[in-house]
Amino acid sequence: MTLQGLTEDPCRSQPTPEERVSDQPSSTPNQPSDWEAGFGDNPFDEDTGFDQHEGAAALSGANWWRSAVFYQIYPKSFADGNGDGMGDLIGVRNRLDYLKLLGIDAIWLSPFYTSPMADGGYDVADPTDVDPMFGTLRDFDALVTDAHARGIKVTVDIVPNHFSDQHVWFQQALAAAPGSPERARFIFRDGKSPDGSEPPNNWPAMFGGSAWNRVPDGQWYLHLFAPEQPDLNWDNSEISAEFERILRFWMDRGVDGFRIDVAHSMAKPAGLPDMDLSHYNGPNTQLDPDLRFDQDGVHEHLRMFRRVLDTYPNRMAVGEAWVPDDKRLALYVRPDELHLTFNFRLVLAEWSAKDFQGAIDDSLTAMAEVGAPCTWVLSNHDVVRHTTRYGGGELGKARGRAAALVMLSLPGTAYLYNGDELGLENVDLPDEVLQDPTWERSGHTERGRDGERVPLPWEGVTPPFGFGSSQDSWLPMPAEWEFFTVEHELDDANSTLSLFREALGLRRGLAELHGSSFHWQQAPAGCLAYRRGPNLVVALNAGDTPVDLPPGEILLSSSPIEGDTLPPNTTVWLRV
Repeated sequence: MTLQGLTEDPCRSQPTPEERVSDQPSSTPNQPSDWEAGFGDNPFDEDTGFDQHEGAAALSGANWWRSAVFYQIYPKSFADGNGDGMGDLIGVRNRLDYLKLLGIDAIWLSPFYTSPMADGGYDVADPTDVDPMFGTLRDFDALVTDAHARGIKVTVDIVPNHFSDQHVWFQQALAAAPGSPERARFIFRDGKSPDGSEPPNNWPAMFGGSAWNRVPDGQWYLHLFAPEQPDLNWDNSEISAEFERILRFWMDRGVDGFRIDVAHSMAKPAGLPDMDLSHYNGPNTQLDPDLRFDQDGVHEHLRMFRRVLDTYPNRMAVGEAWVPDDKRLALYVRPDELHLTFNFRLVLAEWSAKDFQGAIDDSLTAMAEVGAPCTWVLSNHDVVRHTTRYGGGELGKARGRAAALVMLSLPGTAYLYNGDELGLENVDLPDEVLQDPTWERSGHTERGRDGERVPLPWEGVTPPFGFGSSQDSWLPMPAEWEFFTVEHELDDANSTLSLFREALGLRRGLAELHGSSFHWQQAPAGCLAYRRGPNLVVALNAGDTPVDLPPGEILLSSSPIEGDTLPPNTTVWLRV
């Protein structure tokens, strides 16, 4: 299939009833005793009643974000529109018909702002302009217009913890004297030894090494991540005023919402005391507790974000807050703070029904206490792809498909990462092409996140698989991705892409999947099951052996169903 022809017949590759995996034997005559209804309820169900007339209509209006499916685009890796081997906004715009065909509701664009790219664009030098690598503001405006014309909302990243060291403010701070207003925008301190040669405290940077960097006049500045990312001083009112300006700049251009990068890091403890590092395990270690993150003062800054957002209709924000305690995480989505916050419990869960059930139950309970929906995610640009985490190969593929059907059937919002829908795995890249700052900062002991950022394969049989007109891509693609291209999977009724398309179509149309109704059901060992609304049951067999299939009409399954058994590593949606 030619991808450029998506607009001509977007449903050409939709599986026929005879081809669909879910159209295997569709019911069981007798109810197995191991699957029983009423095995406990979740208080999340008490927020809103089930409305049989909900469904796609729930995705419009002020609360559209409560059950939307967002699709994260890492711009450098999605599609190359100008032929330089790196993805860009033109490439995203050219592929909007694919996203509409897929069936997502909104996109989240990782940073495309002016940046030296020391950390993949999260070192922002100008947060109100587009880096020439990605295009221009005119390209961005055209992308928003075209996305909205297709019913796709557009959200973008905001990076409030730090700027790039090339930002004009930091350059002014370096040129200014200690104690100056320019330095007060960042966190500068004198060293703690008599000659000032020791860092102000013992904090490590997330990418490795000390979190402090010394400047020529002897002072040190804080950077929780790379030295090229100096932390901002949110105790300075100039910072909140600047971010209000940034938020309004993008909302005035039609942006529907924001993803707040490391939303739990903006507030620092008074006096910046030393940390207890007795359990520190090297780069990317976040301790519990951790003085660098989740300080109570962060919530007042998030309330400022919410006040600005509320001056525009139908806008939203989701926070990235790696907070290990569910109740602490729920504080980020109180009614006057963020609308959503990523729930990373499924990212951290091992492949087992017990781990999945615990993650789901604890998360729903915590969010219900503040009246917020859960925000589910399996993969993103910072974590190993879930197909790899679940074992890779055919095993990882089967488990990844099953996990996706669980996530897409849970109450709340779901985020997909570009390539999830193709079943992509992490790529084991050669040392010489690695670009993540963790690789260098760790002394080549930690490979970083490049493996999950390899560009998407679109069409053809050899790399770079239609990523752009160039013969190269900024990270190399493996030859075996010939069988994971969008083109290949669109023409395969049983591909992961076809499964995602069908799941997203059902999710949009089924009222049960837009309400908050959720009830656990009893399930055999190694399995879990729950009911959404009065008539939809979701069952996962996470074990190694088949089990009896629950009763009901099969709407969708992640693996073929033969006879009256639910295979291992399989999720099924049932109408009962």
